[in-house]
Amino acid sequence: MTTVSVVRIYIKEGDKHDGHNLMEKIFCMLHDQYKVHGVTAFRGIAGFGSNGEVHADDILRLNVHLPLVLEFFDAPEAVDAVMPHLRELVPPGHILRWEADCGCE
Repeated sequence: MTTVSVVRIYIKEGDKHDGHNLMEKIFCMLHDQYKVHGVTAFRGIAGFGSNGEVHADDILRLNVHLPLVLEFFDAPEAVDAVMPHLRELVPPGHILRWEADCGCE
């Protein structure tokens, strides 16, 4: 078994950073610059944050306030390298990281 670090990032569909779509910015950074094993984006249909305001919509009328989760895994040292850059882009408390066993070689 190999131990990997798993990272989950919670943002909203319409979040921006320096005028650019935050999800696309993170996705490209993880792919182009850090070349992590893979990234999956999960788009939610309902959710609420720390302020308790519920955002929900049906699949035909998605709005920009719906939850978006980006998740990836890689070797702990690779994740260590990317974490400071993610923390510059994502609000505090919106990134989770944990260790997991992987059947990868």
